[in-house]
Amino acid sequence: MASISEKMVEALNEQINAEIYSAYLYLSMAAYFDSIGLKGFANWMRVQWQEELTHAMRLYDYVVERGGRVKLYAIEEPPSEWESPLTAFEHTYEHEVNVTKRIHELVELAMSEKDYATYNMLQWFVAEQVEEEANASEIVDKLRLIGDDGRGLLMLDTELGARRFVPEQEDQTQ
Repeated sequence: MASISEKMVEALNEQINAEIYSAYLYLSMAAYFDSIGLKGFANWMRVQWQEELTHAMRLYDYVVERGGRVKLYAIEEPPSEWESPLTAFEHTYEHEVNVTKRIHELVELAMSEKDYATYNMLQWFVAEQVEEEANASEIVDKLRLIGDDGRGLLMLDTELGARRFVPEQEDQTQ
């Protein structure tokens, strides 16, 4: 018997889908950046792809741990073209704002269900979304500042190419 409500399980399953879609979107963006010769931008997006998959698995493992049943849904096809690196990162920022909204809705549901364990677990995602939005916003700001300066774009490409995926540390409190 599940120790988590069916309503909460369904909402978390939908969020697993959303996190996998996010990974798919960022992998599509990586392919776009590779196609225009911006390998550093592509690298940044590939790291983002890996992070989103770990977010999905964090939720997956939580649902299982609470006795719920994970159900995987079809993943929507992401866009594959953007007008420019700036529009791609504006899309990234807008997407992360939407993910934040979804996480907040999950927090509200957990509170209405009096599911304090899920509420507690979701606090990690609340904090993570602050970082996700800030990272995307910072790159949008840099791209706006760069404008049409190819040298600036190449410098940013080098900077973004230095990003590496660092697997999240397991929670030591469990």
